[in-house]
Amino acid sequence: MHDMSHSVTNRLLEVVVDTAAGLRTAVDSGADRVELVAALSEGGLTPSVGLMKLGGECGCPTRAMIRPRAGDFTYTAEELHIMHSDIVAAASCGLEGVVLGANLTSGALDEAALKGLVVHAKAHGLAVAMHRGFDLVPDLSAALEIAISLGIDTLLTSGGGQTAAEGVEGLAALVAQAAGRIEILAGKGITAENVGPILDAGVSAIHASCNAPIPPHDSRAFALGYVSANMRDTDARSVAHLKSILTTRGNA
Repeated sequence: MHDMSHSVTNRLLEVVVDTAAGLRTAVDSGADRVELVAALSEGGLTPSVGLMKLGGECGCPTRAMIRPRAGDFTYTAEELHIMHSDIVAAASCGLEGVVLGANLTSGALDEAALKGLVVHAKAHGLAVAMHRGFDLVPDLSAALEIAISLGIDTLLTSGGGQTAAEGVEGLAALVAQAAGRIEILAGKGITAENVGPILDAGVSAIHASCNAPIPPHDSRAFALGYVSANMRDTDARSVAHLKSILTTRGNA
């Protein structure tokens, strides 16, 4: 079961990171939980075992994305086998949980694939979060009940909106329907500037990247295409600011 200690008066901040520096910044700046990914620019892929080991040693509950490739969330048997192996790796690194999802081509949840993944993760002592593949489903309300029945602990969602700010009504409906049976983790485009209405929707857990642009240090690497002009990494002030809002609102 997921930790119900984070009620609406005790709001949780999960920061998603894809570098060792970002992990340290998130933990030092007040994140309550960390999601580790590779290639955040691609929406997040499975992180390396080395980064997972750092996460297991960071002193903060840390979950790893289990996503074997970019693109959709409709997986072959081979890809599901990779995901099962990566779940074992996450457990061996001492992580608190994993983040995963699987959809049919229709957008509906792939219940068979998800059941296998969740059972496997739970057998290895891991909490399970479903990522925003959830927002692809044709019926959020029905999918929420499926997620609960599968034993998923956390649902990362924008409430069906392109961003969490646009999905506030959907988030409020999911929080009400969930009634504490599953953690509703609001995510997608959340910043200190727009989090207010999302908290007003009754959401008790917030997911954000809290990152800022970083200038390329090596002009030749940039010129050769090894470094993107859009590089970003976790920003300490952004984490601390968002955490302070959650703390203040929680104590109000």
